[in-house]
Parts: sequence; structure tokens; C-alpha cells
Amino acid sequence: MTRTPLLTPVLVSGCIIMLVSFAIRASFGVFQIPIAEEFGWLRSDFSLAIAIQNLAWGFGQPIFGALAEKIGDRKAIVMGAVLYAFGLVASSVSTLPIQHQLLEIAVGFGIAGTGFGVILAVVGRASSPQNRSMSLAIATAAGSAGQVIGAPIAEGLLALMPWQQVFLVFAAAILLVLAALPMMRAPVAPRAELEESLGQILGRALRDPSFALIFLGFFSCGYQLAFVTAHFPALVTEMCGPILDGSLLDRLGIGTTSALGAVSIAVIGLANIAGTLTAGWLGNRFPKKYLLSAIYVGRTAISAWFIAMPITPATVLVFSVVMGALWLATVPLTSGLVAHLYGLRYMGTLYGIVFFSHQLGSFLGVWLGGRMYDLTGDYTAVWWVGVGIGAFSAIVHLPVRESPRIAAAA
Repeated sequence: MTRTPLLTPVLVSGCIIMLVSFAIRASFGVFQIPIAEEFGWLRSDFSLAIAIQNLAWGFGQPIFGALAEKIGDRKAIVMGAVLYAFGLVASSVSTLPIQHQLLEIAVGFGIAGTGFGVILAVVGRASSPQNRSMSLAIATAAGSAGQVIGAPIAEGLLALMPWQQVFLVFAAAILLVLAALPMMRAPVAPRAELEESLGQILGRALRDPSFALIFLGFFSCGYQLAFVTAHFPALVTEMCGPILDGSLLDRLGIGTTSALGAVSIAVIGLANIAGTLTAGWLGNRFPKKYLLSAIYVGRTAISAWFIAMPITPATVLVFSVVMGALWLATVPLTSGLVAHLYGLRYMGTLYGIVFFSHQLGSFLGVWLGGRMYDLTGDYTAVWWVGVGIGAFSAIVHLPVRESPRIAAAA
């Protein structure tokens, strides 16, 4: 039997698309203060726009997963990129909170069409069973690489041009990635899976308690990640102690807490590349449910430590490294678990449903962060909510079964 190589054209093209899509998406927190200051908005106004983006991403994920399975992966990706670009261009000329909030629906659907659900399903089908967990991890790590460059690029561009022009640059970038689509050709699912309809697979999954537990457990992942992405740069800017003259950060050119806030998002993304690849490697060797539980325990511990300590440049960097190592490590394990249990044919749709829970958490994390900030003047209370939700996810994954429902899903 010929072994499928790990690095395939599908994996390479998927990584390119994920990198650019997530670079743009990870930069939105950098625009939190500039946009609010220009228009005199409350912090919750733009926070709600980002929250709506995350919720639309969640709604769009199973829709684009089903579209990809119906009309083809590449057509679904083109639709997503066009919606993404439209939302960015239209937002660049919008001046009211409601305009930004409504346009983030288009951006969120665009992320769905160029993000995890569609890309990971294609990568999963193009990978051998032996390589699947690692391939999913590599594609996810490409999204982390986008996070490494997204916030600093946005911060750098904001020093050269208004935020409106930065949005136009990002719109052009998401359309340019469509040049990678010719490589996006994946084989069809195994024959046994093709004989089952979406209704049959979906019914089996929805009746399975393990699917419900996976769905519930992914909620806190979305809450924590979206809150940090949207609010951590502002939290660091306003709550972190000063960067001392002559310190290492100062010598590296990071002289303000604003710059440190943007860099912290990049550090999280950089650490996550290693963390996600490690999770993919471990996912082929150990039960995925225990790995997921351990990741949520780690997130809960580092989050509780960070908010309990005085916030300094050192604690910001420690938190960014540790949280980064655990950041998207859940994605290859969760998507791999869905594929393992229910097969590859409708992985995009099923993972999209699970991912909707993630985005419900994202919506709550972003919106509640802005709302609680307006009420209390800081992020402490909403941060502790995230600690509690993370502990819940650590527990809820433990009863998940890992025996596949169909032999073809192995």
C-alpha cells in the first residue's frame, strides 16, 4: 500500500489560505482603540461588532461546510473570500456602530468560507489515516502563523495610514490567496461513507452523547480565544505596568504598552505553532479526549495565575507563551475526533456544528468583555468568568467515547 506523503499540494494551499485569513481576523483587536477614539464610541460598540463577526463565523461554518460538500470546496472558498473582502471594504467607509456591526456579518461568513471548517475537511480527505492528525495540526498552525504576523502588521500599517486604508489592504490580501486554489483538489470520501446520507450521519451524531459533550466543551475555547484576541491588546495597553527604559523590550523597540499588546498577540500565535504541532503529534498516540481535558486545565491555570498577579510586561509575556502553546491545540484534536467518530464525508458540516458552539463562546467573550469594561472600567470580572468556563470544559471532555461509529472513519 502506497503511503500518502505528509506535505501535499492540498495541505500547502490550505495553509496559505488559512494564514492570510487568520492574519486579518487576528488583527481586529488592534483596531479597538483607534476606531473607538476616532468616533467617540463606547468600548462595547466595536466589541459588539467583533462579537457579531464571531457569531456569524459560527453560523456560517456549517453552512459553508455543507456548501463545500454540495458545490465543491473551491467554489465555497471563493464565495468566502469575496464576502470577506466585501465586508472589509464596506467597513472602511462606515462611520456608525450599527454599520460596522452589520458588516461584520459578511466578514464572519467570509472567515467561515476561508477557515477551519472548509479547509480542515479538505485537508483531512487528502491525508492518509496515519498523517491525518498531523496534517490537521499543520493547517491549524498555519492559522497561528497568521496570528503571529496579523496584529504587528496591522499595528505597523496603522503607523503609516488610517485604519480605513488598512482594511482595504486586507481586502486585497484575502482576494489574492485565491491564486492558491488550483492546488486545492482533494479525493472523495471512502465509498462506505458515500453510501450514507447527510441526514443519516447527522442523526447519528445528534443522538450521540459524545457529540453533545464535544459541542459543549468547545464553547470555552471560543470564549477564551475571542476575548483575548479582541481585548488583550487593550487590556495590556491600559492595565499593564510601564516598560522600563533600557529593558530588553525597550531595546527591541517595544517601548509602549500599546506596542506590547500587539506583540503579545503575535507571541501567542508563535507559541501556538509549536503547541498545535505537538497536539497533532500527540493526537496520533494518546486518547484525544484526555489531551483536550489537559489543555483546558492548562488554560484555566495560566489564566487564573495571570489575573491574580500584578500585570507587568513579564507576566504578559509569560501568559502569552503558555496560553499560546495551548491556543489552537484544541482544533486538530477536536476536528480529528469528529472525523474519527463520524467519518470524513460530512466532516465539514459536523465540525461546523461543533464549531458553532465555539463561536457562541466567542460572541459572549467579546461582547461581555466590552460590556463589563464599560460597567467596571477594567477586564477583571469577565476574565474570571473565562477561568470558570475553562474548568468546565476540562471536565466535560472526560466522558467522551473514542470508539468510531463506522469503520471507515479510522
